[in-house]
Amino acid sequence: MLNISGIQEGFVLDHIKAGMSLQLYHDLHLDKLDCTVAIIKNARSEKMGKKDIIKVECPVDALDLDILGFLDHNITVNVIQNDEIVEKRKLKLPKVIRNVIRCTNPRCITSIEQELTQIFVLTNPEKEVYRCKYCETKYKGKRI
Repeated sequence: MLNISGIQEGFVLDHIKAGMSLQLYHDLHLDKLDCTVAIIKNARSEKMGKKDIIKVECPVDALDLDILGFLDHNITVNVIQNDEIVEKRKLKLPKVIRNVIRCTNPRCITSIEQELTQIFVLTNPEKEVYRCKYCETKYKGKRI
C-alpha cells in the first residue's frame, strides 16, 4: 500500500480525471512554487473508477481557482489546516479568464499586439463557450 504523509497547511485537488494531473501541474504553474507537491495517478475511486490527486503543501492563495475552474470545474479543492480538512471548495466556470487561452483569429488585435492581455468571456455556461473580448471568436482549445 502506498503511503503519502499528510500536510500541515495546503490543499488537495481531488477528483481529477485519471491521467490529467501532470497537465494540471504545469497549467497551474505548481512547478514554480517553492513547496512540496505530491501527484497520485490512477488512484481507485468509487465514483470515477480511477482518478488523480494532487497534494500541495502551501497556502491555498497560491492557487488560481479561476484557471482551475476553467480547466476542470468538477475538481474538488480541499483546504487543509493543522492536518485537517477545514473547507471543501466546489469550482465553477469563471465568467472571465485572462491569459489562459489564446485567440485563434489571425485578425484579432491580440494576434498583432502581443502585449495585450488575452481576455475571454463566458457567453454560454451550458455549452461552456468562451468568446474573445476583442473579436468575439469562440474558444477552440488553444492554451497559452
